[in-house]
Amino acid sequence: MTIEKQIKRALVSVYHKDGLDATIKKLHSEGVMFISTGGTMTYIESLGIPCRAVEDLTGYPSILGGRVKTLHPKIFGGILNRRDNTTDQEQALHYDIPEIDLVIVDLYPFEDTVASGADEAGVIEKIDIGGISLIRAAAKNFKDVVIIASKAQYAPFMQILEEKGAQTTLEERRWFAKEAFAVSSAYDSSIFGYFDEEARSAFRLAVNHPMKLRYGENPHQDGIFYGRFDDLFDRLHGKEISYNNLLDIDAAVSLIDEFDEVTFAVLKHNNACGIASRPTVLEAWHDALAGDPVSAYGGIFVANSLIDNNVAEEINRIFFEVIIAPDYTIEALEVLKQKKNRIILLRKKSMLQARQYRSLLNGVLVQDRDLSIQTVAGLEPMTEKTPDERETADLLFAGKVVKHSKSNAITLVKNRQLCASGVGQTSRVDALKQAIEKAVSFGFDLKGAVMASDAFFPFPDCVEIADKAGITAVIQPGGSVKDDLSTAYCNAHGMSMVKTGIRHFKH
Repeated sequence: MTIEKQIKRALVSVYHKDGLDATIKKLHSEGVMFISTGGTMTYIESLGIPCRAVEDLTGYPSILGGRVKTLHPKIFGGILNRRDNTTDQEQALHYDIPEIDLVIVDLYPFEDTVASGADEAGVIEKIDIGGISLIRAAAKNFKDVVIIASKAQYAPFMQILEEKGAQTTLEERRWFAKEAFAVSSAYDSSIFGYFDEEARSAFRLAVNHPMKLRYGENPHQDGIFYGRFDDLFDRLHGKEISYNNLLDIDAAVSLIDEFDEVTFAVLKHNNACGIASRPTVLEAWHDALAGDPVSAYGGIFVANSLIDNNVAEEINRIFFEVIIAPDYTIEALEVLKQKKNRIILLRKKSMLQARQYRSLLNGVLVQDRDLSIQTVAGLEPMTEKTPDERETADLLFAGKVVKHSKSNAITLVKNRQLCASGVGQTSRVDALKQAIEKAVSFGFDLKGAVMASDAFFPFPDCVEIADKAGITAVIQPGGSVKDDLSTAYCNAHGMSMVKTGIRHFKH
């Protein structure tokens, strides 16, 4: 049988008071007495509820500019004393320490203060000492004490109060303790990150808001996403998002963010199988689909412009999993929602993390996100012939796509349209052959097309194969000890080649 423990006395110390009125009033109606200090005490009294000052209990005022208020044996003794421990009870009686059964804390907003650009003195003052200590003490003694460590716990606690009054079970208190340690550990991780800056002396990353997925990469694997997905997207329609959907969504928005002009892309397994930039979304869609109409089936669609009814009618002709766009017309949504499981995402803002993480072996890999963007100014000619204006635009386009393709990767582009790509190959030659074969199979004329490679050419075989397929211009990082062999072949056969000095491996 579960034994309920009554709440008789509560210590409240909160930075933000919003959302707490109903809880305080309900506790008061249940006969709970309050202890507090400073602004929180004033707030409780403003509700017409009596509140004992911490200073009256401890015999000490708030000192050191408010840095020391609750750090006192009469406060922490009241929280930490074990009700079933005779010695604890004798000492509490001897030192006149009242039992505290509930602690409600809302910590100083350290992360918000850092994000505001405050100077270091201002940031340091927002490192909560008393609050975090109260949280840890109450959570440690969950057998006897309830800890409400953030506004996120107000609602579940209020539900308990409404259902059975001011009493909780051990299981409930243990749950609140778990949530409290999540709050304290995340808070400390943020502080460590601030002091560690770029030293990266240890890996600390605290991410809340778990989103349970149907399964992981495969049905026999569990999967959870941690993060505020809703900060980036509104899910307007469709089934729950899967693990593989999330991988594709990340790949899709990372790719589309490279383009300022109207662009539509089709992705499959994190790689672009079709992408085009055109004056209108409808034209971009048609030419993106032409890149690989077979792989587009079941793919992820992404655009950087409004989806209207005409576009919706066209893309609705084939099956796809997800569509992402910055806006949709009402008529377009009516068309796209005809498939009940189709996921329709409205992108709210671009806020991709500056760092990437991957767990492997017995540790974690951390790296900066590849944010380099090639421009005309960054292209260094390697050959006697230089690319013309149209070829240059295509080279930059191809370079953006290959950057977001799995290595080894080759992309073939003509008139700002992906003709084909070869991705994930163990040989760069195989990647090129795959791309040429696909382009030809879908009816593309590669005469005048350009080629992009995610890494340098160790031998001249790739430029030779490309030349024989009709390709006239090449973009690559350069840096091979045998660059001169590829350059010599291009010079001998009238090809232009530029290097960027930046490799784009992606594994």
